[in-house]
Amino acid sequence: MYRTGLGLDTHRLVPDRPLLVGGVRIEAPVGADAHSDGDVLLHALCDALFGAIGSGDIGEHFPDTDPRWRGAASGQFLEAAAEEVRSAGYRIVNIDATVVLEKIKLGPLKREIAANLRLLLNPYWALPDDAVSVKAKTNERCDALGRGEAIGAHVAVLLEKVVLEKATG
Repeated sequence: MYRTGLGLDTHRLVPDRPLLVGGVRIEAPVGADAHSDGDVLLHALCDALFGAIGSGDIGEHFPDTDPRWRGAASGQFLEAAAEEVRSAGYRIVNIDATVVLEKIKLGPLKREIAANLRLLLNPYWALPDDAVSVKAKTNERCDALGRGEAIGAHVAVLLEKVVLEKATG
């Protein structure tokens, strides 16, 4: 049995904040304005994973009204989402992610970001290189994303039910 999930996240960009994408720090004069570290790619991935197993969204699991999550590393959100997916009996087949960022070019960093996603998920699943795709797009100067005022990410995941074989003997 397969399940799909779709995640979306957007944050305003402001000065004096780090810019993190998929757990990779990007050299930039601005960063995401967020309660946590603002990693839109990890947030969207968490939403996709939670959604695929019918477990709500990242805001339900880690509300921005809870002071425990102020400045939290989004990697811990991903750990929780991955553990919940595994506990539900699923494994990730593939991840397809798109980051939307107008002025800061991510093209040269796409492979590094994809490799870091695989590394973050490695304690749960050993994903091959071709199972994680990261694309970088602009928003063609349309809306806040296109004016360079925000960053966004869209993530789709495919999960497969893990079938445990019965022991014989």
